[in-house]
Amino acid sequence: MDRIARGRIAGMKNWRFWIGIIISAVFLYISLRGLKLAEFVQALTSANYWWLVPGIAVYFVGVWVRAWRWHYMLRPLKKIPTNKMFPIVTIGYLGNNIFPARAGELLRSAVLRQREGVAISASLATVVIERIFDGVVMLAFVFLNLPELARLTQNSGLIAGISIPIPELAIIGALVFFGALLVFIVAAMFPPVTEKFVDIFVERFVPKRFKVQTRSVALRFLTGLESLRSPFEVLMIFFTTVIIWLLETAKYWFVMQSFPEVNVSFFTLMLMNGIVNLATTIPSAPGYVGTFDAPGIAVLEAYGVPQAVAASYTLVLHVALWLPITLLGAYYYLRQPLRWEDLKQMPVGQPPGDKDTPATEEAGAAGKQVAP
Repeated sequence: MDRIARGRIAGMKNWRFWIGIIISAVFLYISLRGLKLAEFVQALTSANYWWLVPGIAVYFVGVWVRAWRWHYMLRPLKKIPTNKMFPIVTIGYLGNNIFPARAGELLRSAVLRQREGVAISASLATVVIERIFDGVVMLAFVFLNLPELARLTQNSGLIAGISIPIPELAIIGALVFFGALLVFIVAAMFPPVTEKFVDIFVERFVPKRFKVQTRSVALRFLTGLESLRSPFEVLMIFFTTVIIWLLETAKYWFVMQSFPEVNVSFFTLMLMNGIVNLATTIPSAPGYVGTFDAPGIAVLEAYGVPQAVAASYTLVLHVALWLPITLLGAYYYLRQPLRWEDLKQMPVGQPPGDKDTPATEEAGAAGKQVAP
């Protein structure tokens, strides 16, 4: 875990970390200005926190479904049981929650590489596909409730005191996510054509000394797209993604029961879930401070929830989403820490334990990116 601590220190020296801190501070200022502290504390102290228990339980069910989805997407590369994937997924949450720039995605791919011998570039391809499907479902949640939100904000997108063109942003986001998904599906369905494009790109734009390594990593990345070759597979990934986010919305609902003054529909919580998770793609402080809270408070205020109550509910929800999964991820990580020396010595596709083959370039490159 000392490497994680050193990694955090190194991240603090990175200018992107400080930009995230500034963005988080701005979002917090927007959402908390004018907050009546006494009412905020009153809402916190009067909440019934027993409702967090079923909320956290249903959230972990969603994490298990997420692990099953990743197992499903990795089947063309290697069949790994879901019970082995679950700890690795929680480690990814740990990384995302304590490191900036969603470094947990690379961390879980590195852990998968160490424990199961799956190439980092190939597993990262599946992670990218996950994020695209997550974005598509989040946008679907937003579009389902967009007319109602537009009516509440008087068709101007005025939310948290700032004019935000919500319909336009939703349309742009949909074009980006659906466009990316289409590109990856085409790339997966026509591998020979895609490989030719990779060869052309490498030949024209990559320096000579990096050509072999770049082409190798790119082709491994393409192998991670194999789950997109079948329409049935695509539908299965989409279906499980919907289940994942409905279960997370169920946690929003359970936490809402702790606050009697928060009385909105499940569809409103779907909208809130969609907006806050899309907002967390914006660079921020580790743990999505501010980028999660500001849009969540704003949506609830748009539906008539008092600011102090909305802020207290969003704070408790944020902590309930962040703390349990981070602690569980830390537990699984400490049971088998990531050792970069072993990772570099294990060739791609080789099960852990055999270290007779020299290090691969991919493992070394990944080590330089994550390890301090």
